[in-house]
Amino acid sequence: MQDEKEKVEEVYEITHRVFLDVDIDKQRAGRIVIGLYGEVVPKTVENFRALCTGELGKASNGKPLHYKGTPFHRIIPGFMIQGGDIVYGNGKGNMSIFGGTFRDENFKIKHSHAGIVSMVNSGPDSNGCQFFITTVKTSWLDGEHVVFGKVIEGMDTVFAIEGGAGTYSGKPRKKVIIVDSGEIPKSQWDELNSSSSTNTAATSTSSG
Repeated sequence: MQDEKEKVEEVYEITHRVFLDVDIDKQRAGRIVIGLYGEVVPKTVENFRALCTGELGKASNGKPLHYKGTPFHRIIPGFMIQGGDIVYGNGKGNMSIFGGTFRDENFKIKHSHAGIVSMVNSGPDSNGCQFFITTVKTSWLDGEHVVFGKVIEGMDTVFAIEGGAGTYSGKPRKKVIIVDSGEIPKSQWDELNSSSSTNTAATSTSSG
């Protein structure tokens, strides 16, 4: 029994950190920092990382390979928030830094808690630019969608998007836009950790 539990709680190394700065109806909602599992799913991670930085410029169709300026177009309370359509911004577009879609690398990482970041697809081996962030455990998606990261800071922003703009049909009640995105260099990781723990301490002191 103990072995099974350990398998479930397996920890994967975070190789990169990226951020999404999000506005809800032109008001800053906050920053979502995502840790990426580059050793487990390197191709999926490289696609997402490069789409966060925009470093590859434009695709052959002239569309920027960048999440900046794109919406979260599908937001369902008690499930997830979905975005990343760099083609049309409505969920119908799909492309990657590799051109078209790409294969499922593996399904090693499970949708075991809120804050899991996973690929949207339209069936096997159809990964592109769209992704979703869970707001609950979604085990039924295991083996169907490739998990490549988790939210390590800013779940309050994810929940604000879910609660502030979500509907049961998924069509957002408000305009939720990724106004900026990029990668956080490793040299700033410790700095981020210490500042976030300081903030937490300050918050708890003031509320007490």
